[in-house]
Amino acid sequence: MTAQLAQNGSEGLITKVAIVEDNATLRQYLAELIGGTPGNSCVCACASAEEALVQIPLHRPSVVLMDIHLPGESGIACTARLREKMPELQVIMLTVYKDIKMIFQALKAGACGYVLKRSDESEILDAIAEVRAGGAPMTSEIARMVVRSFMESPAVPDPVGTDHLSARELEILALLAEGFSNKEIASRLFISNATIRTHLMHIYEKLHVRCRTEAAAKYLRSNPAGAPSKPVSVL
Repeated sequence: MTAQLAQNGSEGLITKVAIVEDNATLRQYLAELIGGTPGNSCVCACASAEEALVQIPLHRPSVVLMDIHLPGESGIACTARLREKMPELQVIMLTVYKDIKMIFQALKAGACGYVLKRSDESEILDAIAEVRAGGAPMTSEIARMVVRSFMESPAVPDPVGTDHLSARELEILALLAEGFSNKEIASRLFISNATIRTHLMHIYEKLHVRCRTEAAAKYLRSNPAGAPSKPVSVL
């Protein structure tokens, strides 16, 4: 099942993956795992945030496996800076243990999920396939924390609401806020995953947000009656 998911990737296309990990042994292991899996390609493997900020924009990967703890600039800061340059980039945080506070900060910086470094090969590959399918590899507990945080802030009025979204964009955003993945939304609306991703990119640009949890939270602030029936951003 895992191999099939990885091979399908983004609707049959090769998924370009970058690795940011300071441990040379783990970095090589991940590069070989991804490079040896049909449907995936490791386009660069970086040892630091500073290297990643140069190499990743050059190689234009779709997914980044990002060590949360890096020498020099942290993986969290690196994620935020990369997402500013590449809003469509999907970042999965690599962490030794489930440090909820650190993961929470990474998700607020624009990461779309996390995977433990001790995870087996199938879990790592499934996490990559999951984000490419529009999901987010994280527990519902952490997803709720992120959405609750965005709903409670900022204290100042937010000048960018959802009024200027198209009817289709609002429809997609409402389903996203209910916790549906891209694949599930596409099935409900009878459109392709690629079309959903295009709509989401436009939604993020119009709402001035960097990830689906921020978009969901902004929708819920504008539509307080639209409480999610499923954990947001979790398949």
